[in-house]
Amino acid sequence: MSAYFCVIDAGTGSIRAIIFDTLGNQIAIAQYEWNHIASENVAGSMGFDCIHGWELAKQCIKEVVVKAGISSKEIIAVSASSMREGIVVYDKDKNELWGVANVDSRAGAEVGTLKNTYPDMEREFYKSSGQTFALSVAPRLLWLKNNQPSLYEKATYFTMISDWILFKLSGELASEPSNAGTAGAFNLKNRDWDKHQFAQCGLKDLFVPMKESGEVLGKISVHASRETGLSTETLVVMGGGDVQIGTAGLGANKLGDAVVLGGSFWQQVVNISSDTILSDEMLLRVNPHVVKGMSQAEGITFFTGLVMRWFRDALGGGKSYSELEVLASKVPVGSYGITPIFSDRMNYGEWIHACPSFIGLGLDSSKYNIGSMFRALEENACIVSAINLENIKAFSGVSPTSITFASGASNGTLWSQILADVTGLEVKVPVVREATALGVAMAAGIGSGVYRNFEEAGKNIVKIERCYEPNPSNLQTYQEVKDKWMRVYAKQMELVRDGILEPMWKAPGV
Repeated sequence: MSAYFCVIDAGTGSIRAIIFDTLGNQIAIAQYEWNHIASENVAGSMGFDCIHGWELAKQCIKEVVVKAGISSKEIIAVSASSMREGIVVYDKDKNELWGVANVDSRAGAEVGTLKNTYPDMEREFYKSSGQTFALSVAPRLLWLKNNQPSLYEKATYFTMISDWILFKLSGELASEPSNAGTAGAFNLKNRDWDKHQFAQCGLKDLFVPMKESGEVLGKISVHASRETGLSTETLVVMGGGDVQIGTAGLGANKLGDAVVLGGSFWQQVVNISSDTILSDEMLLRVNPHVVKGMSQAEGITFFTGLVMRWFRDALGGGKSYSELEVLASKVPVGSYGITPIFSDRMNYGEWIHACPSFIGLGLDSSKYNIGSMFRALEENACIVSAINLENIKAFSGVSPTSITFASGASNGTLWSQILADVTGLEVKVPVVREATALGVAMAAGIGSGVYRNFEEAGKNIVKIERCYEPNPSNLQTYQEVKDKWMRVYAKQMELVRDGILEPMWKAPGV
């Protein structure tokens, strides 16, 4: 009998189920979009609908097995990933009480209160967890305590959304470091909860046991088998947070490995030791990797893919991304001095961005047009990535020798070359670039004994499609462009701070 893995990936905008064989080949996929609930009169709220979400999950599972043309008994293990920071709260009987998606920002007042009442608390917590209050779970639970006290009184446990999926399949509640670590209240060195952080915030103990990615949680429960059609002999294996397990799916499982994920947001991720001392500057986010003994320093570039979509739809003249890249390839390095102002470099302790704009446009239409503006946006994404990678090197001492470039942006050949030229590093583009699901399949393979660990799985599965070497002369030019961008961005931020312009985005409590 053949053997397969079933992967559930709960993203911000959709949930999907994917069947892989044990060699990492994708066999079938079923996917549905979902929406998160804005509560009436609760600004910034984006609740997670457990009832509808589970219905969609079941539908995906049933559909993908049919599409794959296999028997559910051939699925030896199932695992899951999800958007980071999204949480589900349960009562003592493990019934879901309340949930929020990662984009929920209702707790701005609670963030502000924590910062103002305890000025040193966030910095102290960051030294242990690598997280700030902006996206962590404590302010959200304080919001629940302050605004829905009857629900808070019933609250007994919380998990991440990937853990919730595995709970629905197995009946067992647990978390794993890579996703749980993004909630805060975590110790990077010990890879376990830091419970005193909740106590200091005035919260009760809501923690579940911690298991590692690839560890077996149990088997498909009888109830879940009836609901999904999965076999009660199928193992349920701990998965991970989408970015961290996605880097594993790209083969980035050794110290010093670096990945740039070019999606709606861009993440610049470098593997560092879990013993790394965290900087007081709080410029970067630090998360547990799915690989034991490792953390990941992470820079985030906001809205990069969304900005490109806006440009294509609003200003692109009906051209596709590939057609815009052809135009951009005819534009010289530096895009005639056009400076895009969108995402700032990562500053996790004070997360705010300037007002979206283009600076330096001229009236010569042969130079200042959709081709040069599109190239400027591609260059800008790579410049912000380079700054974040430099900050990671400065605080961790880790200096990558190459970058694995993945997700949608890596489809662009020009963009891949620009990334190499701006960073001065070799850029490798893998065959499988949507790697989160593949990383979860690796976890399922570890739990079922197909692979010993993520490193072995990566060596067996991950293949590189193409490589880009940096052009040294372009590297020097881009250094000058980068210096100019930083000066211009600082001036634009002054307009935001003076209240003249609205920021593109700011974190709760800023």
